[in-house]
Amino acid sequence: MRDTWGFIDTGILDAKVNMAMDEMLLHWHSEGKIPPILRFYQWAAPSLSIGYFQKVDKAIDEQALDRYGVPLVRRLTGGSAVLHDDELTYSITLTEDKPYIPASVGQAYYILSKGVFAGYENLGMSVEYAETKKFDKNRSAVCFEKPALYELMANGKKISGNAQTRQKGVLLQHGSIPRTIDRTMLFDLFKFSNERVRERSRKSFDQKATTIHQELGQSVSVDAMKTAFKKGFETGVNIELVPFELTSEQWAEVYQLAEEKYGSLEWNFI
Repeated sequence: MRDTWGFIDTGILDAKVNMAMDEMLLHWHSEGKIPPILRFYQWAAPSLSIGYFQKVDKAIDEQALDRYGVPLVRRLTGGSAVLHDDELTYSITLTEDKPYIPASVGQAYYILSKGVFAGYENLGMSVEYAETKKFDKNRSAVCFEKPALYELMANGKKISGNAQTRQKGVLLQHGSIPRTIDRTMLFDLFKFSNERVRERSRKSFDQKATTIHQELGQSVSVDAMKTAFKKGFETGVNIELVPFELTSEQWAEVYQLAEEKYGSLEWNFI
């Protein structure tokens, strides 16, 4: 029997509201107030999200953030920093005790990323999972420089990134599905030992990561992506998606959390 999830497209929001929304969806679901949720969203401006355990002062060039006007926000999830710009972002919130969700984080990634896999196929793209035997545990500070376990590849290059946490009996997974990547901005935002190393990393990036536009050689609208990946989650994860709407009171809670937590220096720069 297919499970039923709620589906919500929250559109374009700023970085702190996007992260507050994902946390509140986790919180409400843990209290049984909302069903499992698949959420699509975008970013009001190019934004850098960093993993929960990342140290800003070691990896990020704060002067470059100011120069580009890029807001920084810390995620609940781990992993490396992601520049969110020209992309579709998704999040999944559901209880850990679902019979189709393995206890293993890696296996859960595999099950849930079947929706992303099918979405790419719906766009006419051929993708594959990163080969686990060749998996490199030495993570880069830049998310798209190295694939993690069960992340998706196109022609041997990483094409999407995701991260996961489990709290209060609830699994939260969110991921980035880029149309294009601004390589100049991306590598300017990180610290390197010298400029030569920065430029070498920037130039080698094309051999490590790719995007939908690069692979298809043509422009794909965000609406087309939403259609493809929504259908992909339904078929790939074998679920039924039904429209879901937040109440005005729930939106107020999201904005309050955004200001008090995700807009604070204490949270983002710890």
